[in-house]
Amino acid sequence: MSRAGLDKNPRDVAEMFDGVAKGYDRTNSVMTMGFDRRWRWLTRKVLEASPGERILDLAAGTAVSTSEYAKSGAWCVAADFSLGMLSSGRHRDVPKVAADAFHLPFADDSFDAVTVSFGLRNMDDTVAALREMCRVVRPGGRLVICEVSQPPFRPIRWLHYNVVLRLLPRITRPFSSNKDAYSYLAESMRDWHDQRALALLIAEAGWDEVEWLNLTFGVVALHRAVKPQR
Repeated sequence: MSRAGLDKNPRDVAEMFDGVAKGYDRTNSVMTMGFDRRWRWLTRKVLEASPGERILDLAAGTAVSTSEYAKSGAWCVAADFSLGMLSSGRHRDVPKVAADAFHLPFADDSFDAVTVSFGLRNMDDTVAALREMCRVVRPGGRLVICEVSQPPFRPIRWLHYNVVLRLLPRITRPFSSNKDAYSYLAESMRDWHDQRALALLIAEAGWDEVEWLNLTFGVVALHRAVKPQR
């Protein structure tokens, strides 16, 4: 299986990410023109983790984002269902867990915050995944999602969809271990929710105080929310 489809079958998605694990971080930096480093830094700032807190980084892949968040002094764990991705990040000194986003192997109220970077759109039931994240976060705990979005400015949106996303599979081909996977990734970016639509899904899943911040002209957006106090 070389790539997933927009039905986002979990087995197909896991196999696809296993296939791109080799060289994934390098390909990601090429694909984003280096913006991935700034997006991770901004996610850490919005997450506002502090020493002693417990942070779950879901769909963490090679744990590059987990390592960034751990700079805050918080205890951060990387969770992903792709063993290939976790193995590719084995050199990063953070705890790693193989986990299904819909059946997380953690007790209720285990974490102070949960974060997902560019992984939520690969889950086949967005609201169910967000509810499971809510379960493992303590009341008053935080959710931060960094994900692709839809640029609100029409010329930027046209350029993004008609130039950047069409060129993406060609740009990444020399650097990726699975070139067909990036055709899916481009399709999933085009098919994903805009900022307001994702905010409504987050609220539907039981989170409060949902807000978002556009990054890089809205090509990417940070969504933040809080788990209601009981």
